[in-house]
Amino acid sequence: MEWINIVQKALNYMEDHLLDDIHSEQIAEAMYISNAYFQKTFKIVTRLSVSDYLRNRRLSLAGEELLLKNSKVMDTALKYGYESSESFTKAFTRFHGITPSVAQKTAGKLRYFSPLNI
Repeated sequence: MEWINIVQKALNYMEDHLLDDIHSEQIAEAMYISNAYFQKTFKIVTRLSVSDYLRNRRLSLAGEELLLKNSKVMDTALKYGYESSESFTKAFTRFHGITPSVAQKTAGKLRYFSPLNI
């Protein structure tokens, strides 16, 4: 039961720091456990890697922001941790199935990835 509590605390921590440049090492350190144990436990409980969870949440929020706030693609890319609009567009398209500019112009259907709660 202890490991479920650890994963939930880690999820809360990740949600609080989604816009920060965080990695599994920092999250594990904040949970006072080894990175290897944390990654393994997280994967068993959520069926996702830490990086997949962070990427999915960020891309989901980026999609919402592009639709609702009509933000610039480059500004959104930088806000959610991408160094170029090209890398953001590639990840966004893989996740949502449409490019950021198409999503803005057509208000297309976007994939939503909710925060996990255990």
